[in-house]
Amino acid sequence: MLRLLLLRHAKAAWPSGTLDLDRPLAKRGQEAALVMGDYLKSERLEPDLVVISPARRTQETWERVQPFLGEIETRRDGRIYEAPVGRLLEVLRGVEPETRTLLVIGHNPGFEELAKLLIGEGDMEGILRLGQKYPTAGLAVIDFSLEDWADVAHKSGRLERFVTPKSLGNGEDD
Repeated sequence: MLRLLLLRHAKAAWPSGTLDLDRPLAKRGQEAALVMGDYLKSERLEPDLVVISPARRTQETWERVQPFLGEIETRRDGRIYEAPVGRLLEVLRGVEPETRTLLVIGHNPGFEELAKLLIGEGDMEGILRLGQKYPTAGLAVIDFSLEDWADVAHKSGRLERFVTPKSLGNGEDD
């Protein structure tokens, strides 16, 4: 079995004169990233590999989540930044089969579209909520009855859960 953890970056600020790639986390985003890191640890959702967009807000999200999970192989992948769903699928299919649990930290609308593409069954409440909105710091946990990431395809996944800071009792979702 393979497990995909899709974590959208936490809430970002947009200071005047800042390029999109360089946007830092807002204070609320910093707090939400800590909440999600604690959740990942408490639920034992521990990845073998983390793949992250090079955007500052994704890097800062990982900086706050990582202490909860310990040292994990991490790769920055420029293909994730502003990626359409096809490119995200290409990134997934290129992951080594030895990686059983993969955490990807990136952006919308690509993450929402990828989740909708991959999920064929699972937690119906989560599927409905995900279909309405994939907020910042939202986490989709998608399981695949597969042995190789190269075989990940349309509707091949099962949504195990979809959690957000709000669903964990921490403020509002953005």
